[in-house]
Amino acid sequence: MSKTTLFDLDGKIAFVSGASRGIGEAIAKLLAQQGAHVIVSSRKIEGCQAVADAIVAAGGKATPVACHIGELEQIQAVFAQIREQFGRLDILVNNAATNPQFCHVLDTDVSAFQKTVDVNIRGYFYMSIEAGKLMREHGGGSIINVASINGVSPGNFQGIYSITKGAVINMTKAFAKECAQFGIRCNALLPGLTDTKFASALVKNDSILQMALQHIPLSRVAQPSEMAGAVLYLASEASSYTTGVSLNVDGGYLA
Repeated sequence: MSKTTLFDLDGKIAFVSGASRGIGEAIAKLLAQQGAHVIVSSRKIEGCQAVADAIVAAGGKATPVACHIGELEQIQAVFAQIREQFGRLDILVNNAATNPQFCHVLDTDVSAFQKTVDVNIRGYFYMSIEAGKLMREHGGGSIINVASINGVSPGNFQGIYSITKGAVINMTKAFAKECAQFGIRCNALLPGLTDTKFASALVKNDSILQMALQHIPLSRVAQPSEMAGAVLYLASEASSYTTGVSLNVDGGYLA
């Protein structure tokens, strides 16, 4: 009996934003391990290059590309490059996000509000549009939005971040409904508390961490690699009849 090929990504072109560290890095490495040529992207090329080099050293295929998804011109430029270099895109993982202010919702300042909306909503939206147009030309693809459990149950002192993640969950459903006719699936990953630099304000503060763990049935913080398997499922043929879902990977928190 042969092993399943459901999770093979041979010949696929995948773009992962925010891939220089944390969850994005883990996703990029796993997709490459399964055969995809991964475009490793984040704001700074140095971090992308390091992850791409590690993928190539392990026998995979990767191309580093700098792109700040909060800047529309950069999104347009990167998709022009994808068209020219690869001619197609099969998988988009919208993972780059920002959370510049950890404060009471009434103390949200307007610059933090604007930055969070520009990256977490507008960035995801226009990345999905550009990827969707390219996927439509080639018979389909898979868009995966990394949202958050905060999009369902807002985190304390993370008001505008939580609001944008709620928008990402609904955005996922909108693209899933309207793009299914083109063979494009769109799903969301909802990570729980994960040990990343992004979540260091929560993970590295022992009193906050202990309080958080009381609400997580598995009683521990996730590792970035534990998010990557769910994305592989959503990116691959294993999820060929799955679209519009929000997949909680949260140790049972939302239960």
